[in-house]
This record gives sequence, structure tokens and C-alpha cells, in this order.
Amino acid sequence: MNEKIIKRISRETGIDDLVETLATQLNPTDLQSLLIEVYRRRAEALAPRDLLDQYQHNRFVQPAQASPIAQLDFDRLAYELLPPGFEAIELSPVAPLGACSVVSSVSQNVVVPTIRNTEVCSDATNVLALECARRRQQLLRGNPRATGRVKLGASHRLLRAQKFEGPASFQHFSIFTLCAAGRDEGSFKFETEALLEQLDFYVRLLDKAGELGYTIEDVRVSVTALDEQRIDVLQTNVINPLAAKHPNVKVRFDQDRQSGRGYYTNTCFQIRACDRSGADYLLVDGGFTTWTQQLLSNRKERLMTSGLGSERVCACFQTSE
Repeated sequence: MNEKIIKRISRETGIDDLVETLATQLNPTDLQSLLIEVYRRRAEALAPRDLLDQYQHNRFVQPAQASPIAQLDFDRLAYELLPPGFEAIELSPVAPLGACSVVSSVSQNVVVPTIRNTEVCSDATNVLALECARRRQQLLRGNPRATGRVKLGASHRLLRAQKFEGPASFQHFSIFTLCAAGRDEGSFKFETEALLEQLDFYVRLLDKAGELGYTIEDVRVSVTALDEQRIDVLQTNVINPLAAKHPNVKVRFDQDRQSGRGYYTNTCFQIRACDRSGADYLLVDGGFTTWTQQLLSNRKERLMTSGLGSERVCACFQTSE
């Protein structure tokens, strides 16, 4: 579809390589200046009634469906339950251009770029990974083999460009994310400890959410060993201790999972739960990625990211005010 539109624009303007010129022959600052002037002129031509019409019909600008008070209460609980060593951080609404597509398999077409060479944050874990990489880089300058872990947590509102039409799916939404970065410590030690820590956090959070008036039932944790040679160590160091600590939660392997393959490495997981009507929801997704390896050009770097759809919880699971 984009290709057809681009061909039509080139034909109508008489400039055959318009996109190539804008994308490669202008430096980022010049392109930014050009687009700023273009949108200044477009905004200048708008009347108040045009503005109201945009607000009524543009899917990106509609208010959130969840209560902001409920969201604040849930976030407060999440921050209170953060595991030891995690630092809460407030992220910018925008991220560097390519924050997701450069290091992962996510298409640039699903993010909303700005004319100032940034993009509206579409995945907080990618931005947390950038912050983790910056902090790990500082540690590595002092000791190239530093194993100090960087652990961050954030609540953030994301905006995605693709259309969402399913139940409990929103164009922009809040998630609560965790990110843990470090160095390979051998014997899959960093990986199992980070995975158990984050899984335990989410299970505790969903359990404690009952105190805020949420009914969250049939919580299920599914772990996928993308490297099946790791199944035994994951069973011993993650599955068994998590199941023992939370006997009311179903913890199992899901080796049939297809989503996330090519995006995550080594291991990924999901947490699902039902509301009081029995409707089933995916609430948490996470796993290991190579993002800090790429950012720091160091194959010894390790990164665990995850996110919980906090707005989905607030919108779909609350049973009392």
C-alpha cells in the first residue's frame, strides 16, 4: 500500500526519486527543518472547527478508557513491590528514532515518528534497554569485565501505529515494565536469577491487586525454553521455586509457543489470567533479548525485559470502586 501511494505522489509531483532524496540526500537536521516548516504551514491553515474534527476522529488522540485514579493506585502498588535493587525511572514521551526497529524485528511502520528525528515511545522496554546500556557502558569503562547488574522499572504510556480492534486493546495504553541488564556469569546464572525475580514480582503484584478491588483468577505462568538444552536448569532454578512459593499459581513450560521466536532469545514467558466472568487475558510478556549486546557490541552482555498491561488490568479486572 505504501509503495502505491509513494508512486502516485512521485507521479503527481514529477519528482521520480522524491523519497530517496528526502531519506538519503538530506542530513537529519535539514530534513527536520524542512518538515517543521511544512507542518507549520499546515497548522496555520487549520480553523478551530478543523481541530475539533481531528480530535473527534483521530484514533491516536482519544482519551484513555481506564480510570487515571485506578492507574495511579495500581502503579503505586507496583512500585512498592519492586524487587530489591530495582530503580524506578520516569521515561520521556519520545525515544530516539529507530529505538525498536534497529535492534529488534519490529517494523518501523508500527511506531509514530516525529518530525524532530525521534519517535513516540511504542515500547518502554526498548528505552529501558538504552538506559541499561548507558549505565552498563559506564561500569565497563571502569572494568571491562564488570558484572554489576542494572535493574530498572517504569510505568509508561505507549502509542502504537497499527489499528487495535480486539477486546481490551487500546491505541495508547499504560504498561509497567522491568529491565535487568548484566554480564554473562556462567551456568545460566544471570538468566535464571533475573527470570525468577521478574516472574515472582508479577505474580505477587497480581495477587496484591486484590487489595485494590481487582478480581484476578486462574493466574498461569508459561515459560518457553527457546534453547531446549536449558529446560533442566530452568526447571530446577525457576519453575520449581516459583511453583513452591506460589502454590495457587499454575507454572509450566510451553514449548509450543510460536510468538516471540526471533524476537526473544534463550527463554521467554507469558502470564495469563481470567476475570470473574472467565474471560481470559494475556497480561504479561517478557524474555531475553540481544539488545544490549548490539548496543554495546559485546556478546557477553545479557538483558531481560518484560511488561505487564497495567491499563488492561485496570480496565478489565476491577470489581469495586
